[in-house]
Amino acid sequence: MKRSEINKAIELAKAAIRDHGFYLPPFAFWTPEDWRRAGPECKPIKINDLGWAVSDFSAGEFDRLGMVMFTFRNGNRAFPERGTPYAEKLFVLKPGQRIPLHFHWAKTEDIINRAGGVLGMRVFNAREDTSVDHDSPVMLLCDGIESAFRPGEPFELHPGQSITLRPHVFHTFWARPDAGILVGAEVSTISDAYKDNRFGEPIQRFTEIEEDELPIHLLSYEYPDV
Repeated sequence: MKRSEINKAIELAKAAIRDHGFYLPPFAFWTPEDWRRAGPECKPIKINDLGWAVSDFSAGEFDRLGMVMFTFRNGNRAFPERGTPYAEKLFVLKPGQRIPLHFHWAKTEDIINRAGGVLGMRVFNAREDTSVDHDSPVMLLCDGIESAFRPGEPFELHPGQSITLRPHVFHTFWARPDAGILVGAEVSTISDAYKDNRFGEPIQRFTEIEEDELPIHLLSYEYPDV
């Protein structure tokens, strides 16, 4: 992705989050210069991968396959005293934009439609060899109610609705094209973007960046040592 695309995506996400009455912590607005001045007391932000994430999953089509996410809280199993035993995030999807099919090896997460658009989703169980199981029904909690979902059959979450995804459940979700910008949330056990994703598509989690302009905010894996 070009840095200009990342900057534009973050600005759109900030506006959507604000317009729906949500608020971000001060470090969400820090500039690279603010980070250069940061002291060691800020190290938990870096250790726990808090802050902005933007990716087109190396597909080069951000409006089709991509996401902006902000992590408020998280932990790191190597430094349990420097974080939380859970993660909390907001994510923003433009109409028609989706994230790739994947499951988590260890993380259990609630995906919540907080406001704006309609969240579409498909789910599958994973087979023992970690391939996609296209046959068996998927049993999940939907707002605390045990529900059976047919593998691969689309369903929707409207604002206020949520679903609990356990490890080894493949899922992909998107913002419905004919609805508005979606502001969603994830509440989960500790989130490890580096080791806990098994993708069912030939993509990469982290995107190479073409520096065509200066960053307005650093992504969470770009912080300098503090």
